Amino acid sequence: MPRSRPPRRRRRWPWRRWLVLAGGLGLLWLSRGWWSPAPPPPQMILVLGGDVDREQRAAQLAAERRLPVVVSGGSNPEYAHWLFEQRQGLAPDQVRLDYRANDTLSNFTSLVDDLRRARIRHALLVTSQDHMDRALLVGRIVAGSRGIHLTPEPVPCGEHCHPESSGKIWGDGLRAAVWVLSGRDLKRWAAERLSLAAAAATPARSGPGPAGR
Repeated sequence: MPRSRPPRRRRRWPWRRWLVLAGGLGLLWLSRGWWSPAPPPPQMILVLGGDVDREQRAAQLAAERRLPVVVSGGSNPEYAHWLFEQRQGLAPDQVRLDYRANDTLSNFTSLVDDLRRARIRHALLVTSQDHMDRALLVGRIVAGSRGIHLTPEPVPCGEHCHPESSGKIWGDGLRAAVWVLSGRDLKRWAAERLSLAAAAATPARSGPGPAGR
């Protein structure tokens, strides 16, 4: 009787192959400027709220280059309308105020599909100098996934600059990558799960008992 052969085991990719694959994809992404079509001239200005100096710089750029402006999470509408329309002389339809964002990631995720529908392929990104590294990383992941090129226009912060840690920069970069792949904000998803777990662990309160005599 011929001996039966043992079942063949499926080969697993060692972690080194996954690392090489990830590195190759990363190099392909970083080299996209060599093979992707060149973006058109800037079509708009995207300014991230958080400092009125950013809005002032965006207003100057809009007047100089005659470009529309989108302000994500900026100052109150009264001040913004005064700055852009009365002080800088921009037309009301040249400025859009958007208050859906609550952090750097949502500055982009709340707007990127609107920009794609408007056929925006190139935007000037205005934010503070010490915020630009994180904003540009997040923006190039999120906006880049929609074919939108970003050119940085940092606003000098001088003595008020507070350089951000690499952990904060790359942490938001990871959140941006997860959003592109899944459509979910990793930070918000984790917070929701923690709140649900805390609610489930809290014992239900018993109702009032009968009054004592």
